This record gives sequence, structure tokens and C-alpha cells, in this order.
Amino acid sequence: MKGQEWYQADDVAEEYDDKRFSQGGQLIDRREKQAVLEAIMPVEDRNILEIACGTGRFTVMLAEQGADVVGLDISAAMLQQGRKKAQYADLDGTLEFLRGDAGRLPFPDDHFDTVIAMRFFHLADDPEAFLAEMRRVSREQIVFDTFNRFSARSIYNWALPMGSRLYSKSEVSILLAKTNLTLVDVEDDFIAPYGLYRAIPNELASPIRTLDKAIGKIPVSDHLASVSYWNTRVR
Repeated sequence: MKGQEWYQADDVAEEYDDKRFSQGGQLIDRREKQAVLEAIMPVEDRNILEIACGTGRFTVMLAEQGADVVGLDISAAMLQQGRKKAQYADLDGTLEFLRGDAGRLPFPDDHFDTVIAMRFFHLADDPEAFLAEMRRVSREQIVFDTFNRFSARSIYNWALPMGSRLYSKSEVSILLAKTNLTLVDVEDDFIAPYGLYRAIPNELASPIRTLDKAIGKIPVSDHLASVSYWNTRVR
């Protein structure tokens, strides 16, 4: 995985949410959570694993809505932030945080209803192996996102702390076929790059987002979207 040392630093974990999901980044946070909820609904009573759960944005949200959730991450510092977040949440389901390696998941086959991985595949050195491992422990569904090869992200990808692996639609389709997953739905979004939203306050980000969504309704814009949200079923 790219950038493991950077990602596991205490100061990075403490500042992670503020740097990415404050100001205009709140729009990104809401959109990602919407994508996860729409893919999984109904959430209540589902048994869910989140890989690379980070500070628990999705794990806490899903447990609040009645799911039984395990959040797994390589970073002890990120997990600690997630546990702090969970202390102040009103959970209708259960929530457990575990430190572990996404390449060797410590669970038996077909253990979870759903496995999700957000902000993960752009760091994967061997995406097929990681997806196959997710497939092994899921009996129904896998949800994940990818950053796209022909998007604005490709312009500044080299400058990011951990870099990114960028994907074309055909590459992801091949990955799904190799790991026996069936595509249920894919949503493309964010013509403007994430970095722009994070750098500006909400009052500026909101009108840009409105324009972004309008452009996103044009069919050809799918090829320019920064991110794709993939909802797949186990065969």
C-alpha cells in the first residue's frame, strides 16, 4: 500500500478529518456517505465490514443506523480517532474497530453481508488481490470507490502525499470479472477535483458544487468525473 508510514502518523490522524472534511470538504463527506447509504439500504441489522475505515466516518454512520459494523485499518492512530468519535455517537447497532491488513483479512469466508472500502483502491498496489480478499469474506455485496484516470485528478496526482492509482472504467470492469462480482450500479461524480473543495469555504464551494452537478448530468461528462462509486454483488 502506498504511503503507509505517512498514513499511520499520530499528527496525520488527528488532523485528517479537519483537513479533508471541513470547509467545502463537507460537501464531499456528505456525497460519499450518501453513495454508501444508497448502495446498502436498508442498513438496519446488516453485518458490515469496512476496510481502511480510517477515522470511522462510515463505520459510525452505519452503526448509528442499526448495522453491526467492524472497521478495520492498518493505522492504530486512525482507529483511535474512530473510537473517540464512537464515544459520542448514538449507536443502534454494534461497532468494533480492529487493526489489520486488508490483504489478509482475519475473518472466515462469507462472514459479512456487505464489505465496503472507501478511499482505499487508489492506494492499492495489487487491486485484484485486495478485491478478491474482500470477495472472500462477503456473502452478498461489495461497495467501493475509485479515482478516475481521465479526470482533473490526473493533473495534480503526483503532488499528493500518497499519490493515487487512477482507473478507467474498463480496468474496473476487468477486475470485477476476475473476482466474480456482478456490477449492480456505478455512479460518477465531481468534475471539479476534491482538492478544490477542501481549499475553499462552504459559501464558495456550494455554488461550484451546483455547477458541478449540472455539468455531471451531461452524458459525456461521465468520462471526466473524478470519482466513481461501485455497487457490486457476489456471484
